[in-house]
Amino acid sequence: MIDEGQTRSKAEPPPVLTVDGPGGAGKGTISRLVAERLGWHLLDSGALYRLTALAAAWHDVVLDDEDALEPLAANLDVCFLSDGGDARILMEGHDVSQSIRTEQIGDRASRVAALPRVRQALLQRQRDFRQSPGLVADGRDMGTVVFPQATLKIFLTASAEERARRRYLQLRQAGENASLPSLLKEIQLRDARDMQRSVAPLVPAQDAVELDTTHLSISEVVDQLIQRLARIGIVES
Repeated sequence: MIDEGQTRSKAEPPPVLTVDGPGGAGKGTISRLVAERLGWHLLDSGALYRLTALAAAWHDVVLDDEDALEPLAANLDVCFLSDGGDARILMEGHDVSQSIRTEQIGDRASRVAALPRVRQALLQRQRDFRQSPGLVADGRDMGTVVFPQATLKIFLTASAEERARRRYLQLRQAGENASLPSLLKEIQLRDARDMQRSVAPLVPAQDAVELDTTHLSISEVVDQLIQRLARIGIVES
């Protein structure tokens, strides 16, 4: 574990590293590995929107019914667990760790995330993850909306073609059928929806560091993020 830097005052809130970007840029894997290296907490904000989308399916709530989705999001019966290093998510007592990761739920989550009152309902829930010794927050509006005063903001990108290829390989390795052209089209549609929504669109924060991961390995990106934190005195290199 890399210890937290000693230059910060104890009165200051715990540091936050935000990692934003489109789906398939590597946010989830990289954020988890950085959090593990540092011994920090991890917020997978996308999981909250995926959980809301799954809960809507369970409770027969249509995705344009904002009146019903708002209280559903605010009162999700969810528990995040760490089981021998593996992250598990329970909703209403059921393990949904894998079921929220399907392409169908991802698409539904993107539609849910475009609703202003749903986003507001989940806002404080996300901010409550900020605890000592620090937080790595993975999402699409972590640096712009949820943690605008974050210690360091990263915006990961990669070409749509590379992101589709990564997802294709993930699905094939999991034994699932997948079509690369279909995945590319879904990614492009999701990007457009996320960037064009009226509330918290997918854009880099003005003070974010943009990092293209198209030709970088996971370990290279993780090392770069930790080095950047070390340069500003938050952790030891």
